Parts: sequence; C-alpha cells; structure tokens
Amino acid sequence: MFERNVGGLDRIARGVIGACLLAIAVGSFRADRRSTAIVAALGSAGLLFNFATARCGLNKLLSIDTCPRE
Repeated sequence: MFERNVGGLDRIARGVIGACLLAIAVGSFRADRRSTAIVAALGSAGLLFNFATARCGLNKLLSIDTCPRE
C-alpha cells in the first residue's frame, strides 16, 4: 500500500530521538508531569512507528524519499 520512504541516517535518527522521547515520557510520568509525559509519548510513538515501518506520511506529502533504491 505505502512505499518505504525513510532510510539511512534519517531512519536511525528517528529511532534514537524516539527512544529519548520515550525515556522523557517515562520520567515525566513518574515526576507527575502528565502533560509533558503525554506530549513526549505521542512524539515517541510517531517517530518509533516511522523507524519500525520505514514509512512517513509527512515525507510522502512533501515528496521526500531517503530510502536507498536498488
């Protein structure tokens, strides 16, 4: 259905930033900063989804493709 459009350094960066945001979400939740935790968790979910599937809707809309082709 969707072509892969996230690859290389872009994909690695999304994974690292997504993991950092997840850590921030957990820490914020424990510190009872719920709104910060929710925003960080949503950002983390989006980036980690892009990392796992190698697909990004915003890249598709902007015609950006960082996935190497064979």
